Amino acid sequence: MANLKEIRNRISSVSSTMQITSAMKMVSAAKLKKAQDAITAMRPYADKLTELLQNLSASLEGDSGSVYADNRVVNKVLIVSVTSNRGLCGAFNTNILKQSVNLADNVYAGKSVDFVAVGKKANDFLGKRFNVIANHSEVYDDLTFDNVAEIAESLMTLFTEGTYDRIEVVYNKFKNAATQIVMTEQFLPIVPLEIEETASADYTFEPSKLEIIEQLIPKSLKTQLYKGIRDSFASEHGARMTAMHKATDNATEMRDQLKLTYNKARQAAITNEILEIVGGAEALNN
Repeated sequence: MANLKEIRNRISSVSSTMQITSAMKMVSAAKLKKAQDAITAMRPYADKLTELLQNLSASLEGDSGSVYADNRVVNKVLIVSVTSNRGLCGAFNTNILKQSVNLADNVYAGKSVDFVAVGKKANDFLGKRFNVIANHSEVYDDLTFDNVAEIAESLMTLFTEGTYDRIEVVYNKFKNAATQIVMTEQFLPIVPLEIEETASADYTFEPSKLEIIEQLIPKSLKTQLYKGIRDSFASEHGARMTAMHKATDNATEMRDQLKLTYNKARQAAITNEILEIVGGAEALNN
C-alpha cells in the first residue's frame, strides 16, 4: 500500500484536475448556448433556400445548364474535413477523421484524393498521410458567413476549373449536447433535386427563372458550407461539455476512493503505533 504522503499528493493532483475539468465544462456550456442559438436560427433559412431552389428548378424545362451541376467521371476527389482546433472533446474529432480516411481508402479507392482541412486537428492528422491543399483553421477565430463564403468560393473555383470532379464535406451535425451525427454531404456537383409533384402556381419571374437559379446556386452552396461549419462548431462545444462532465465525475470518484484509501492507511498506521506502545509497556511491566 502506498504511504500516506504519496496518497495525499495523488488526492491533491486529482482535486486540481477536477477543478480544471469543471471549469472547462462551464466554459463550454456558456459557448454552447450561443453556438446552439446560431445554428438553430440558421437552419430554417437554409431549408427555405433549398426549398425555393427546388420549386424554381421544378418549373424549368430540361437541364438548367449550371456549371455546378456538371456530373463528370470521378477521377479526382476533394474532401473537406471539418474538425476543431483543440482537443479534450471526446470522440468528436476522431469520428470525423475516421470517416474522412474511410472515404479516401474505401469509397474512393483508386481515385486521386486530396483534402481541405477546417481545423488544426484535421490538418495535423491528415497531413501525415494525404495531400492537404489548404488549412482553414483560422476561420474559427471569426466564424462569420463572409469568411466561410471565401472558402466556398475557392471550392467552387476548383470544381468549375476541372481540378476536382467531386467535392465532399465531412462534419458533425449538432443534435444535442450529448449527441453529434457524422455527416458526409456531396458539395459539388449539386445533388439532383428531388421534386415532388405539386400543383404549379402561375408566377411572374423577374429576371428569368434561369437567372434566378444561377444566382441562388452559389448562395445556396455558401450557405450549405456555413451551416456545416456552424453545426460542427456547436457540436464541438457540446462534445467538450459532455467529455468534461464525465471527466469531472471520474475525478470526483477517484478522489473519494483515494480519501477512503488514505483514511484506511492512516487508521492502520495509528493502530500499529498503539500496538507498539502497548507492546512496549507490557514488556516493561514484565
